[in-house]
Amino acid sequence: MKKLTIVLVSALMGTLATPSLLAQGDPAAGQAKAALCATCHGNDGNSELAINPKLAGQNAKYMVKQLMDFKSGARPGPTMAAMVAALSEEDMEDIAAWYASQEVTLGGVNPEMLELGESIYRAGVQSLSVAACSACHAPDGKGNAPAGFPALSGQHPEYTLQQLEQFRSGERANDMSSMMRTVVERLTDQELQALASYVSGLH
Repeated sequence: MKKLTIVLVSALMGTLATPSLLAQGDPAAGQAKAALCATCHGNDGNSELAINPKLAGQNAKYMVKQLMDFKSGARPGPTMAAMVAALSEEDMEDIAAWYASQEVTLGGVNPEMLELGESIYRAGVQSLSVAACSACHAPDGKGNAPAGFPALSGQHPEYTLQQLEQFRSGERANDMSSMMRTVVERLTDQELQALASYVSGLH
């Protein structure tokens, strides 16, 4: 647990020391620039398709990093890479500011997975030295904006599960200091499914 704590603190300090990721965009300008994004993510960032993430209420700093990572190739995604290819950092900050200003809609939680999902999210798995998800993503799932840790509350469970599985397989590797990969590599399919379901209705 001590080792994991050091990793978390190191990653947090590294994030705070990256001034270029401190998004301070213009929401009004972002709304206009996000017109094409709305096709997949919804006019207000609440996508109707479970394979497309909800962006409403997501912290801007996290979104800017993801857009930059798609553009650089650090995060794989051919569709998103094409979408962001022509965006400047200012464009990204404006779009992120727009979606951050919107309110995410909440989903439901599978009652059969509630207890397991809540246990892992709030307490981790002590026997595996897996820290509680709430340590970085907040008890209410709103994330940690200054640190750039994403909000999870209301996210489509299908999308969340996909990302957790990609972190576990290594297909997605743009997490700070391998934090997510270190955590999810020790979790089972059932545990990942329970987490994805739990955060969908978390608030």
